[in-house]
Amino acid sequence: MKPFKEDKFRIAIWALTPKAALLGRGLKGALLDARLHLGPSIPRESSDEISVSRLRDGVAEYFRAYEGHIFIMATGIVVRMIARLIRHKTVDPAVVVLDEAGEHAISLLSGHLGGANRLARTVAHLTGARPVITTATDVNSVPAADTIAAEKGLFIENPEAIKGVNMALITNLPLWVHDPARILGDDLAPHPVKEGAPAGPGIFVDDILVDLPAQVLILRPLRLVAGMGCNRGTSARELKELLTLTLKAFSLSISSLYALATIDIKRDEPGLIQVSSEMGIPLIFFDRDALNQVKEIQRPSMMVQKHIGVKSVCEASAILGAQNGPLIVPKQKSPNATLAVARADSPLSASDPATENTSQREPQQY
Repeated sequence: MKPFKEDKFRIAIWALTPKAALLGRGLKGALLDARLHLGPSIPRESSDEISVSRLRDGVAEYFRAYEGHIFIMATGIVVRMIARLIRHKTVDPAVVVLDEAGEHAISLLSGHLGGANRLARTVAHLTGARPVITTATDVNSVPAADTIAAEKGLFIENPEAIKGVNMALITNLPLWVHDPARILGDDLAPHPVKEGAPAGPGIFVDDILVDLPAQVLILRPLRLVAGMGCNRGTSARELKELLTLTLKAFSLSISSLYALATIDIKRDEPGLIQVSSEMGIPLIFFDRDALNQVKEIQRPSMMVQKHIGVKSVCEASAILGAQNGPLIVPKQKSPNATLAVARADSPLSASDPATENTSQREPQQY
């Protein structure tokens, strides 16, 4: 599961009866990042426990606030409560149901991408329950494309293709695979792979824009960093337009954009902060000393060096943000801004550079 940014609690445990509450408190102590939610008749025993006056309302309020939920109650109750809250497998939290006797831990929702299968196994290990996993790939002991994508930190651009690719994995049907950086490694081995032009189910792992059949699952590695410089007060609209048009012109997917990077004197630049927030990507800052150490500058600026003290903002910050990866888009300009793009050698993650203004990534469109 991805790090939960808004609170130290990533998992919600729900209990309606004293027996369920006892089991829930044991789980809370073992999981450490879990918070217990109690029905109205169960008294709280600690300040971090939450009482709800009505279970349905409480679940609706907190459903999106956690990465996973463990309901210690009947499966039917849970199904009726969450049915209206379900959106899509790419955004729904993990849901696991545990009976009060602690005999079965059922992965109910978001088994792969949400991590419910993994959470169910964890709950089973802690309680002695039997994990109940019904996803076809797990039952057949084959890798699942969406699980691999989640583990590798790959953004799924067309989740509708997951079903066909997973079926090919289950039935041992050959897959067409494009993965020039070998980001998948040996995760598909020993599954047969097809050569030649893409046809039928396949997997495409890259940050470039290519026309592909609908059956090909497009997985975007988060390894592009856009370095940006701008005049004070440049609008978010101009910055975002320069960014999206440049990526499209150079046939780069905006879904592979990991972060924006700039000089630290722009920490309070409203336009950059707004673009970062709207796109759900980090905004990274570098000081003058760090920027001046970058040697691979293609289009330095004497004007920038005179006024700011660095020969480059956009190109240097892009390279640094990409962990000294190559510059693949040299400096581009709009009336009030500059932009460059660098590519990291491998997918970046939240644990890489220090970041600010981070929010949940959503699919982006040109």
